[in-house]
Amino acid sequence: MSNHNTSDLIEAYIKNILENSEMIEIRRAEMADLFNCVPSQINYVINTRFTIQRGYTVESKRGGGGYIRIVKVQLSDKRHFLERINQLFDHELSEKNALAIIQKMYEDEIITRNEGNLMLSAISKNVLGISSKEDELRAQILRAFLERLSYEERK
Repeated sequence: MSNHNTSDLIEAYIKNILENSEMIEIRRAEMADLFNCVPSQINYVINTRFTIQRGYTVESKRGGGGYIRIVKVQLSDKRHFLERINQLFDHELSEKNALAIIQKMYEDEIITRNEGNLMLSAISKNVLGISSKEDELRAQILRAFLERLSYEERK
């Protein structure tokens, strides 16, 4: 079984559990045994697929009784959500992280599919890759989108 497929299976398994619960605690070693992989594979999945950009917070406690706690982020309103997203990045933003943020806004019905696609076009490497400051431009553009969306919410 390839690492990519194992990662997908681990992600799907965790998301399936999270469908019925806002928070779960898992043990790295037990998950590794379940999927017949090394514990670092579990870490990889958690660190790359259960991020705040994707709507999760992760807390980890190492040691004998260690665990990984994954919590779905539940925000009270659209404005609070947009403010939280705005705090996720400073002056630079990779295309991958911007994609995850836009995907989360779409999944949480903050933006429509069409708005998301327009945003993706504006921040894409194809458009911004001509500049040596691509990640800075992407952060500025996404911040402007968030500000405008937040402004619309206040009306």
